[in-house]
Amino acid sequence: MELFDFQFRAMGSPCALSFYCESEQQFDQAKGACVEEMARLEAKYSRYQPDSLISKINNAAGTEQLFEIDTETWILMQYATIAHRESDGLFDITSGVLRQIWDFKNPTVPSQEDINRTLDKIGFDKLPMEQQAFRLPVTGMELDFGGIVKEYAADVLANFIGEVGIRHGLVDLAGDIAAAGPHPDGRPWEIGIRHPAIPGEPVAKIALHSGGLASSGDYARCFVLDDKKYSHILNPITGWPVEGLAGVSVWAEQCIVAGTLATIAMLKGEEEGKKWIAETGAPYVTIDQHFRVESQFKG
Repeated sequence: MELFDFQFRAMGSPCALSFYCESEQQFDQAKGACVEEMARLEAKYSRYQPDSLISKINNAAGTEQLFEIDTETWILMQYATIAHRESDGLFDITSGVLRQIWDFKNPTVPSQEDINRTLDKIGFDKLPMEQQAFRLPVTGMELDFGGIVKEYAADVLANFIGEVGIRHGLVDLAGDIAAAGPHPDGRPWEIGIRHPAIPGEPVAKIALHSGGLASSGDYARCFVLDDKKYSHILNPITGWPVEGLAGVSVWAEQCIVAGTLATIAMLKGEEEGKKWIAETGAPYVTIDQHFRVESQFKG
C-alpha cells in the first residue's frame, strides 16, 4: 500500500487529497471521482456561477417564483435551521448580502444607514420552509452556502473513498479537513493550526485519527483602518465584523459540524465564544488577539 497525493483547486480554494491505495490506478480513479464531485457541488451551490441552483433562487428573490428543493439541498437547509437556532441567530445563511457593503479589498467602513438597509434583507427565520415550494420572500435576499458547503464536501469525499475501499486517507479542502482513517500503522495525521500572523508557522498541532477538523479565523480576509481591525466574519444581527478571538479550530465526527461550531464561537466573541465552545464538549483550540492559545483537544 502506497501513499498518493494530489493537489487541485475547487470552490476558489486550494485542495489536497492524500490516500493510501493498492495501486496508482486505484488512486487515479478515486481522485478523479473526488474532483468530479467537487465540481458537481460547486455547480450547484456556488453563488459565483450564474446557472447554479443557489444563483437561480437568489435571482428570483422577492418574486412569486417557486422552487422545488431536492433532497440533498433540503437536508442542508434543515441543518442550517438547526445551526441558526442553536446559535441564537448568529449562524445565518442569508447573511452573505453583507459582503455587498463590506469590501475587504477596499478598506472602507460602510455607513450605519447602508448596514441597516442590508440587515432588512437578512433573516433565516423569514424563509417559508417548504420543500416543494421554496422562495426568498424579500427582494435582494440571498442564500449563501459558503459557510457549510466546503465542510460538507469534505465529509462527502471522505465517505466516498471509504465506500470504494480506501481505509486510510485525508481530504483537505483549504483547511476544512476530513479523515477517512489514520495511516495504515495507526499513526494519526498531524495537522498544524495556522498562526494568525506568521504564514507557515503553526500555533498548535493536532493528531487526527478520524472525523473532521475545521477552523474559522479573522485573519484570512480583513483590513486595518485607523488602527482598527475589521474581520470578514460579520455578525448577521448587527451587520458589523466580529471582535474577540483571532481563530477557533474544532474537531467533530463530521467536518460540517466542526466548521459550524468554530464559526459560531467566533461570532460570539472571546469570552462568550470560549464559554460556549467549551460547553459543547467538542475538542477545540482557540487563539486570542495576542496569539495566546488555549487547547482542549482530546483526540
